[in-house]
Amino acid sequence: MNLGLSGRLTKATLNSPLTPLMLLAAIAVGLMAVLSIPREEEPQISVPMVDIMVAAPGLSAADATELAAKPLEAIVRSIDGVEHVYTQVQDDQVMVTARFLVGSDPDDAAVRVHEKVRANYGSIPVGVSEPQIVTRGINDVPAVVLTLTPSPAAAGRWSDQALYDVAARLRTEVGKVEDVGLTFIVGGRPSEIRVEPDPARMAARGVALSSVLETVAQANRSFPAGAFRDQGQAVTLRSGERLSTPDDASLLTVRSMAGEPVYLRDVATVVQAPREDQARAAHYARVGDGWSRTPAVSLAVAKRQGANAVVVSHGVMQRVEALKGTLIPDGLEVVVTRDYGETANEKANELLMHLGLATISIVILIGFAIGWREAGVTAVVIPTTILLTLFASNLMGYTINRVSLFALIFSIGILVDDAIVMIENIARHWAMNDGRSRAQATVEAVAEVGNPTVVATLT
Repeated sequence: MNLGLSGRLTKATLNSPLTPLMLLAAIAVGLMAVLSIPREEEPQISVPMVDIMVAAPGLSAADATELAAKPLEAIVRSIDGVEHVYTQVQDDQVMVTARFLVGSDPDDAAVRVHEKVRANYGSIPVGVSEPQIVTRGINDVPAVVLTLTPSPAAAGRWSDQALYDVAARLRTEVGKVEDVGLTFIVGGRPSEIRVEPDPARMAARGVALSSVLETVAQANRSFPAGAFRDQGQAVTLRSGERLSTPDDASLLTVRSMAGEPVYLRDVATVVQAPREDQARAAHYARVGDGWSRTPAVSLAVAKRQGANAVVVSHGVMQRVEALKGTLIPDGLEVVVTRDYGETANEKANELLMHLGLATISIVILIGFAIGWREAGVTAVVIPTTILLTLFASNLMGYTINRVSLFALIFSIGILVDDAIVMIENIARHWAMNDGRSRAQATVEAVAEVGNPTVVATLT
């Protein structure tokens, strides 16, 4: 009988002393893979997207479309690998987004866009700002979102500006957690130094608005002014300073009048106030028959590529708990509004439970229909095969996510069918009682249906 590949492989391993050792090794590495393989909500699909943002001061949306957006679109469309180009235009601003083909390298895509735009930027009208190029990908999707909101009893003591300040400090601490990637704040209003010119006072002192703007712009910067060595240490000198308080800005000299300096405070009101152009968020909670509304600020935390969302989520939660009572004051609640680590872990554990139930079901079925010895073989083969699959996936850099979970669940049916076909055919050959040993009957039974079963599975 021509044994074929399946028969020869069965004959070589049936009575080999290495077979039990290989089986134990497969189970061991599979269990290690179950514990170490990264778990996440979304698959690691590389679909690079690159945003090119430019400022077009003084241009309406229609003018910005003709003068800036269309030339940028033409430049981006000529880049190899670009599949789609999207454009958003508003007054004084243009953003062109290039979406590359699936599987493109994100870093290479960003470099190609940068080089192409820089090389052809002469086609953009004078007055349009230098392009700001930002890459986006699947790893920019937040895995954890924490919402800061005051408790109902402390709602009157918290503003969205104060919440933003706490979120900014919390962002710094959360960024220290291992494998944390992009972090950003949604909602709230950061404080800023606001200069409100007074036309009457400006006219009385002969100060133009352009002079005020130029004074503030030139003051809020610093430049290297040289360096020297002091006692073996290099000391760098810088000229100028950044404005950090309203008092710093108030003392800026706008001009001189009759030999006396005219300060910024003489022609404008300088205050520190919340920024007005930020999105606002609120937290709603049911209180009795109604709803209570309190200000809220969310901190979104993404993970690095290939990192385990479960581990990152656990690390973030631990850091937040450690900061309660210190950086996060009493009366401020931290609500977890998204936790992909928890959901990914739940789905992975649910899959493992379903795998166990499927294995138990098929073992019981084979035990009653064929025999308990054959059922025992199935109880070993099916989990071992699944564990080896997870081990191979981990080696190749795959993760457990919603797509791979579906693939594993789908493969359970095929795996169970293959096991039933093999075990049933082996049992049939054993029952022939034609003088062959059980080992020979097993080899020939596998050779009879092994290759067709493998081909059927692959197709």
